[in-house]
Amino acid sequence: MERGLGGEVPLGGEAPLFSVLIAARDEAESLPQLLRDLAAQTLPAAQFEVLIADDHSTDATAALVTAAAQETGFSLRLISLPAAETGKKAALLTALQVARAPWLVCTDADCRLGPGWLAAYAALVAQRPNANFISGPVLLTGPATFLHMLVGLEFAGLVGVGAACLVRQQPTMCNGANLAYRRAAFEAVGGFADNAHIASGDDEFLLHKIHAAFPGSAFFLANAAATVCTAAPSTLRTLLRQRVRWASKWRHYQSPAPRRLALLVLGANVALTAGAGAALLWPALWPWILVAWAIKLGADAWFLSPVLRFFGQRKWLWGLLPLQVLYAPYALAVGTAGWRGGYEWKGRAVR
Repeated sequence: MERGLGGEVPLGGEAPLFSVLIAARDEAESLPQLLRDLAAQTLPAAQFEVLIADDHSTDATAALVTAAAQETGFSLRLISLPAAETGKKAALLTALQVARAPWLVCTDADCRLGPGWLAAYAALVAQRPNANFISGPVLLTGPATFLHMLVGLEFAGLVGVGAACLVRQQPTMCNGANLAYRRAAFEAVGGFADNAHIASGDDEFLLHKIHAAFPGSAFFLANAAATVCTAAPSTLRTLLRQRVRWASKWRHYQSPAPRRLALLVLGANVALTAGAGAALLWPALWPWILVAWAIKLGADAWFLSPVLRFFGQRKWLWGLLPLQVLYAPYALAVGTAGWRGGYEWKGRAVR
């Protein structure tokens, strides 16, 4: 018998379907809520295990997980990173080495899960036996402020675009807070080996590689029960730091689809803003510029309406016009900073 997996677990017993991998650094405040959500899963506890990889936390993260492992009704194990290893990819790899399941499901320590989260993944795995990668929906939560409305709307758009591209089997983006992949596929494409030096991208680089090696095997989990909720950045400064971290991986993309999409989105928004500026100099251009803005806003509303309905946030559509006005300078600033590289995350300076 072995202790530390949420009680006593028979060695050599039947392996679970899912190994839930969670990288954690200084997450003692957030983990209790996540552990309660995992304990409430409707998928039988025998079908999943949870591995929390502690990335050299300076708070009570390790002690909290060790104590919880003695009390939970599901398999739970604390994995400590070696002294020389740091970062999310290293944490995931360390946990993966001891994971027992054929499917690896990833979320973040500060996320919240509904009780049907893992059951929704199990249903899609059964429905799509050829699946090697599954991207799940993520919703930003926070106070009912103007900033949160704009940030939530933008993020919902990113989730919707990622889902639509997967439906067309031209994958572009996904989010490491909610995804799953088959262990055999991960190993077949070399895991993170070719991008281990890049701090970000544990999600999208892997998606692109698995799609390239196994076309038609990446899917979006369009099930509201699978939605993972995570808190939106509380300040503009925090938001910009997060987005720069995300943007830092754009220059490393090998797949052409996300590059084309990024250029299309940036080009369209910059063109509209530049057109408005030109109309200030040549007023005769205003009718054409207003028509272009109306077409863009109408197309965005048409696309975002079902996405926001899925998330139960139709009220965010009111933020579409101000978001459109602000998006061009925001995207240019974030894209430029991300291209230069370098940001701070979890108290570490990252290049």
